[in-house]
Order: sequence, then C-alpha cells, then structure tokens
Amino acid sequence: MDRPELCDFYTPALVNRAPLAVAIGTEGAGPVLAQMVRARVDQMLSPSLGALAHLATQYRDAVDRLVPRGLARRRFWKAFFTGDTARAVERGDVAAARRSASSLLAAGEDIPGHIALVGAGPGAEDLLTLRAQRLLMEADVIVYDALVPEAVVAMGRRDAERISVGKRKGCHSKSQEEINDLLVALGRAGKRVVRLKSGDPLIFGRAGEEMAALREASVSYEVVPGVTAAFAAAADFELPLTLRGIASSIVFTTGHDLKGRTLPDWASLAVSGATIAVYMGRSVAADVAGRLVEAGLSPDTAVAVIENASRDDRRLLHGTLSDLPSLAERSELTGPVMTLIGDAVAGANFERSKALATYKHQLERA
Repeated sequence: MDRPELCDFYTPALVNRAPLAVAIGTEGAGPVLAQMVRARVDQMLSPSLGALAHLATQYRDAVDRLVPRGLARRRFWKAFFTGDTARAVERGDVAAARRSASSLLAAGEDIPGHIALVGAGPGAEDLLTLRAQRLLMEADVIVYDALVPEAVVAMGRRDAERISVGKRKGCHSKSQEEINDLLVALGRAGKRVVRLKSGDPLIFGRAGEEMAALREASVSYEVVPGVTAAFAAAADFELPLTLRGIASSIVFTTGHDLKGRTLPDWASLAVSGATIAVYMGRSVAADVAGRLVEAGLSPDTAVAVIENASRDDRRLLHGTLSDLPSLAERSELTGPVMTLIGDAVAGANFERSKALATYKHQLERA
C-alpha cells in the first residue's frame, strides 16, 4: 500500500541471489520506482550468481592460504566471478566449475585472459543483449570498431581501458592483422577483453579471422551474438523479411562480389523470390541494381533503404530497383546504409519514408 504517512518502516524491493541480496529503497518516495530499479538490476545479474557465491565460500580458506593479499587476491576473485568458473556454473556444470577454480588456485598470479567477441547490435543501446551488457561491466579492456556508437561503448565499466580500432570504409586505424595481434597480446596478459563489433560479429564482422588467431595462440574466447542491421532495418520498416507464399529465404550480401561476367548465386536467388539484404551498399547500389535486372529481376521490384537502422537519427527511403542507382549520389548518407530488395519489401510501412524517385528526378533535371 503506497501510504507513507501510515507506515512505521519501509520494506525495500529485493533482488535475491542467495546468499547475495540487493535491496532497493526510496524511503517511501516511490515504490514503483524501486520496482523498476529492481527489474533493471535483476536483468544485469546472472541467475546463477547465487550458486557461484555459494561455491566461493568453499574456496575462501584455500585462497587465504595460497594467494597473497592485495592485487593477486583481487585478480583471483575477479577471475573466479567472471571467468571459466562462472561460465561453468551458468551451464550447471558444478564439476567443471570446481576444476576451473582449482586451476586458478594453482595458477597463482598467472591468471589467463579471456576475449569476448560481442555483437553491439545496430546502434540503439537498448538492443544490446543482457549477456553483452554483463561482459562490458566485467571487462578490463574494450576494443571497439568505429561503427559502434559511443553510447554503447560507455556502457562498459568506468575504469576499463578503451581502444578504438577504426574499421570504417576508407578509414582503418588498425589493420585486421594488427587487431588480431592486439587481442592475442591482451589475452596473454591476463586481461578480460570485450571485442565490440557493430551488429552481429559473425555477419561481415571478420570474427572468423580473430577466432582463428585466438585459437592458434591458445587464448580463451567466446562469441556473443548481436542484432544484425538487416533485422533492425526490417523492424524500422515494419517489413517481414519472409512472407508466406512470396519469400521463403533471405540473402545477406555486401554486393562487392559483382565483379566479372559471372553472376553470384545470390542474384539468381533474388529472381526466385528471396529477400536480399545488402550491407554497406550505398556505393555499389548501381551495380547491384544493374546486375539484378540483368539476372531477370523486374525493375519494379520493391526496395527499402535505411541509414542508421534502429537509431533516433535514422533515415528511411523507398522505391523500386530502377530507382536504386541514385543512392550512390546521396553523399549526405554518411552512416551505415542497409538496402532491402524483394517482393516481400512491398509489404513494408512506408509512411515515415521518403521516395528515392524524388532525388532521382532531381538528378535527371540537373
């Protein structure tokens, strides 16, 4: 009952991860606010944290005997609560958790590092996954690409080191090989690292090269999926990427394989009804349109284009395949551009979108 004047005491909202408990109170100012904060804290804390805390109590005496006080002991407990031991408890594998904790004790001050290849999503902070947010709060170092918004990078721990590695068209502050070497070096130095990539790390994120380098160096790593730009673009347009009886498959491409006389497989899939999602496609829009028409796709096929999908500053455009070449002249579109092509696109909501044809006609008159 929200009647502070009738109350002798206040009961806080609780987040229970026994033996760990977090109490949130507002001194009666707003019980609903306390519940909202509790919900946010509850999301941030792993459901297995209580079991992990209980396991920690069983190792306290051994840690007191074997691990020196100060930095070494803080590093041990940080690795215990954020590393392989914690991940094993999350899986419900208590035996593996005990083996991991024992290995940490045996390692002394030589605690291994860990790299998380994390999808930052398309740009909106609230599309970051809960696991990604937890890892950001645990990271010693955050290595991020240029397309990751500063607001997402800022969600990491305040004292974490932040390293920008560029990776934007025409502006790479580090080569891929240099990034691979950096991740390996940080892992070998015992750092907890979040490698933050725009969208999903496994879709045009070059995660394969980084995983190969980490495997070769025997550095522990994991992959955390993110919302890829195609899905965010479809949501902004209220567009079903698959539509019964019209489109039963989706193709992700950059369009940069349109070289030579041979058409790529995805062009023929477009003709058979697949929805095509073209990443980073503004500069190759004319090539994409021309080759798809050459493959037999109708010039009247619906097209949806978005800059900065999911973000407040997004811009939406629509038209047909014949309008797409004008996109290459839109120099004001400086953010990441996603293009969706196919019959299913015709079912999108274009009320908040501008017509590509308008700009096309302006170019023709000029």
